Amino acid sequence: MFLDIVSIVIGIFVVLKGADFLTDGAVSLAQRAGIPEMVIGLTVVALGTSMPELFVSLTSAIQGTTDLAVANVVGSNIFNVLLIAGTAAAVAPMTISKGTVRRDIPVAVGASLILLIFGIYGEISRWAGALFVFLLISYMVYAVKTASADDESDVEDKKLTIFGALIRLVGGLACLVFGSNAFVGAATDVAASLGVSDAVIGLTIVAGGTSLPELATSVVAARKGQSAIAMGNVIGSCVYNILLIIGVTGLISPMVIGGITPLDFGMMMLSIVLLWLFSFTKYEVERWEGFVMLILFAGYMAYLVYTV
Repeated sequence: MFLDIVSIVIGIFVVLKGADFLTDGAVSLAQRAGIPEMVIGLTVVALGTSMPELFVSLTSAIQGTTDLAVANVVGSNIFNVLLIAGTAAAVAPMTISKGTVRRDIPVAVGASLILLIFGIYGEISRWAGALFVFLLISYMVYAVKTASADDESDVEDKKLTIFGALIRLVGGLACLVFGSNAFVGAATDVAASLGVSDAVIGLTIVAGGTSLPELATSVVAARKGQSAIAMGNVIGSCVYNILLIIGVTGLISPMVIGGITPLDFGMMMLSIVLLWLFSFTKYEVERWEGFVMLILFAGYMAYLVYTV
């Protein structure tokens, strides 16, 4: 058990560093190719921040723990909205750009609804995975075409040498593969030894671990008054988590959904709709609204622990 816990911690660390290296290398190559900063933010950076969830879910599905793969996505989106956005808003009122409210949140709501439907159906087939990937590509094209000045970007100048960028790309990919395997294997062993289902492990430990970058980034951004950036990253991550991760994983390894309850899918749906309602009128999430989301999150986590 002790070695499994150590493997989980090491796996999380390696996966997060891998995503960081991969994103730095990709951003640097994109900047050297003259790709506009906004396009980099909506594509390369958004993809990079979803790499931990992608590799963990993909590894889980390939190893046969499909409940863990889907629960990682559902749990990560609940963490993103209720915990991360809620914490950031509680620290300081969160301004949300018009582009995020009018484009990204509705897409996140739609993607969540589609996942909810497939969750009730109980299976993600290859054709369903292809549908999610098609929707992702359509969203990326639409987001790039409709990007405007109010969609602020926090892409830093990371123009590494070409060799340095390639080293980071390869090293980041290796870290993601190694860390994901160690993390999923250890988490599955812990779940088995404690009698906890893969779904609950995915909704809590796995989802929390892969959401750490968004939590740290959003809280720091909120304290610096860059809340529009933080909120945009949170919502974008929710969209990519569903369309990219479920899509790619479903294409490679069809998934049967058995351990995730309607309550879990419903909480994912409620969280994104609640955030949409909070942000729709003033383009801002106030402190009391952040505390409402945190209370909902605490209640949901308490329920999961109580029903183990």
